Amino acid sequence: MMSQTLVSQAVLPARSSAVFGTPVKAAAPLRTQGRKSVTVNAAERQLWYPGGEAPKHLDNTLPGDYGFDPLSLASEKAAMTWFQQAELVHCRTAMAAVAGIIIPGLLTKIGVLPPLPIWVDAGKVWIESHPSFPLGSLLFTQLLFTGWVEGKRWADLKNPGSQGDGSFLGITSGFKPMSNGYPGGPFFDPLGFSRGDDETLHEYKVKEVKNGRLAMLAFLGFFAQYAATGKGPIDNLFDHIASPGQVNFATNGISLPFIRR
Repeated sequence: MMSQTLVSQAVLPARSSAVFGTPVKAAAPLRTQGRKSVTVNAAERQLWYPGGEAPKHLDNTLPGDYGFDPLSLASEKAAMTWFQQAELVHCRTAMAAVAGIIIPGLLTKIGVLPPLPIWVDAGKVWIESHPSFPLGSLLFTQLLFTGWVEGKRWADLKNPGSQGDGSFLGITSGFKPMSNGYPGGPFFDPLGFSRGDDETLHEYKVKEVKNGRLAMLAFLGFFAQYAATGKGPIDNLFDHIASPGQVNFATNGISLPFIRR
């Protein structure tokens, strides 16, 4: 129904022109600035709940939109923008965190790196082994720089493109984002992935959101694993591979407390 409505709105003006004798041009595809066209029939659209119906405010224009908003939290445009930007930040943070847990753990396990502390203790071990960098100083520096960056991001959210005014080291075009949450430019997209066609760029955005959501779930799983076994994900994986029948979620004594080994 959505697809039919959009198509009819695009084609009707062309038909009227034909009636009055003016040349008929092919209707241009409807596009939203920085977003992919909505041309998917409602019956063909992928939803989080197969056979369900997406809320009206989720029209499949945002990357990774599968119609999930059972509480209608994003029914207002301002709220939707805020939630989208919050999800992007959490997705990117989670992907960096998961990579920082898995890669060192795997390289340590196979002997490429010397023994490293488990991810839960890594920060504590580093601070204790570097007394010249007290925790208070590290926290203050982190809060200072993170607050500055987040302030710039918030200002750009409120006034898109405002951070490319040259106020920071005279940089202008390098800080002008493509859109909120997607800075692009030579500093944030040195390989030029964002300079392709709109369809490819939208595909990249969808993949980013999908991988980010998976990373958030993965990090939650890492935390639950440590609470249950006291080990990191790589150690848990190798233990399970060595003895899948004896080492799994049903035998750790925590995940299923009513099952005791």
